[in-house]
Amino acid sequence: MDGFNDSGVNHIVFYLLGIPGQEDLHLWISIPFFISYVIALFGNGLLIFIILIKSSLHEPMYLFLCMLAAVDIVFASTTEPKTLAIFWCNRREISLNGCIAQLYFQHSSFISESGILLIMAFDRYIAVCYPLRYTTILTHSLIGKIGVAVFLRAHCTIFPIVFLLKRLHFYRNNILPHTFCEHIGLAKYACDDIQVNIWYGFFVLMSTVILDIALIFVSYVLILHAVFHIPSQEARHKALNTCGSHVCVIILFYGPGIFSVLTQRFGRDIPLHIHILLANVSMLAPPMLNPIIYGVKTKQIRHQVVYVLFNKQK
Repeated sequence: MDGFNDSGVNHIVFYLLGIPGQEDLHLWISIPFFISYVIALFGNGLLIFIILIKSSLHEPMYLFLCMLAAVDIVFASTTEPKTLAIFWCNRREISLNGCIAQLYFQHSSFISESGILLIMAFDRYIAVCYPLRYTTILTHSLIGKIGVAVFLRAHCTIFPIVFLLKRLHFYRNNILPHTFCEHIGLAKYACDDIQVNIWYGFFVLMSTVILDIALIFVSYVLILHAVFHIPSQEARHKALNTCGSHVCVIILFYGPGIFSVLTQRFGRDIPLHIHILLANVSMLAPPMLNPIIYGVKTKQIRHQVVYVLFNKQK
């Protein structure tokens, strides 16, 4: 550590390299990134607009979907504007505070989305197992309280990371080979002991995302148990169909993230630029595809989208 302290400079400005080794392709890579980001903004914005203005969609399932769309916009916007600035304008610099703010909103949005997917699984459980009491159980008041609890959990668990990073000293390096900032990705360049960061990051992961996945799995076990005890085949098909969109979104949200983590852990021969591309796909794919999935598979939303977009032309 003494060798790194010769300059006496504690870096407060960092430089994101984008995708190292692929600088000549940055402009071309930015095209699908930009298109995906625009689709995410437009699709989720349209979804929020339709759900808010149509009183027929003020049901629990659609209100949870509105929360999901809002979080998706924040989730995509935490990284993509800076990524596009790197690709288009070579704006690589980011302050330490800016880096911490970016990863704070990135991680809190991820945990918020995970929590919303959990309460949507709970929503589907109530809809399938207690259909006659669905609206009396999931009142607007309860939905609001659940939403506040989800967002408080996300921000309260991520907030200590701000202080865990602010205590570190970055004499060693201020070059980050990535398109955006990450907690451990930033902490590992510090000269201090980061064991607390590592263990707290593990605690956050286990107490939020992993717990959510386990509870979602339990919810769907109970749903399937209830569905296969329905005597009517048509009723079984209808009950399963109501869960189809949610299952697709769950796979889309957790799948790329799990695959990215596994490739980082076991894919040591995989080039760095592939890891970075996978990380960006896991950030962009859910916000871009979620509104498309619900728009295609949910008849009420599909009809309202057609009405809003094409009514004036009729």
